[in-house]
Amino acid sequence: METIQGISEFNKSDATIVTIGTFDGVHVGHQTILKRLINNAKKEGLKSAVLTFFPHPRMVLQKDSDLKLLNTLEEKKQILESLGLDYLVVHKFTKEFSRLSATDFVRDVLVNRLKVKKIIIGYDHRFGRNRNANIKDLVAFGETFDFSVEEIPVQEINEVSVSSTKIRNAIIEGDMPTANNYLGYNFIITGLVIKGKGLGRKLGYPTANIEIAENYKLIPKNGVYAVKCQILGRFVHGMMNIGVNPTVAEEGSNDPKKHIEVHFFNLDENLYGQQLTIEILARLRDEQKFESVDQLRDQLEKDKENALHLISTHLAN
Repeated sequence: METIQGISEFNKSDATIVTIGTFDGVHVGHQTILKRLINNAKKEGLKSAVLTFFPHPRMVLQKDSDLKLLNTLEEKKQILESLGLDYLVVHKFTKEFSRLSATDFVRDVLVNRLKVKKIIIGYDHRFGRNRNANIKDLVAFGETFDFSVEEIPVQEINEVSVSSTKIRNAIIEGDMPTANNYLGYNFIITGLVIKGKGLGRKLGYPTANIEIAENYKLIPKNGVYAVKCQILGRFVHGMMNIGVNPTVAEEGSNDPKKHIEVHFFNLDENLYGQQLTIEILARLRDEQKFESVDQLRDQLEKDKENALHLISTHLAN
């Protein structure tokens, strides 16, 4: 898959089949649409292309700074590439772009730039300034500019919407099996390993402290989770804590920031400075404040046993 940053940078001569959307999560509903796109492209001798936008339009038009997404842009790229897509066009969404008329968008973006010959799109898709054009308008544009339009059925669009809502709610509640079932893969977080206070090592459970650069990334509910991660070419399992570390927090500390720390089993590597993509398998328990460090250590041993039990059964597959 080739990623093109901005429509103006798309200079391919190949005709394309295109779908348009944010595709946050790239979940099983999205995957059905994308597989149709890719299969159509192969049958008709076209290149498959997804046109997506970043930042999310709501962040720009509604100034929704609290909007949390299932994927960072890099995570989305990684998932789309695994599906076999030819081109991912990531266009910077601005207020100016949102004011582009439907005619200008179709002619200048879809036809002149993307060389579109077919569009696969939802029945409820709206586009152009004030989102005043719909799929009927797109079909009419197709007759003028020589491209066809394939409508995604109502049922599939509704399934996409329901899936997205259920995934977000499940992650917020820490219900990872439900989220992962709708995603079609394990929910991931990606971040840089940074230096922490070394408290985990003192407890006998050294941790990799994960810093996520993107503040729009949805983080699961505070608690302890069973996880896995590919490190040095092999999958390593572990347990992860998301929260504020109440037992070892400094007296008087009022830091509301979530910390993400992972203890990997059977791994003795210096991970500082590495970018890790961590798959979250299941939630083990709530984050708790213990009366002593010894009680915390005892609980960590139980957490490890529980995580290994889960991993040794169906979650390892």
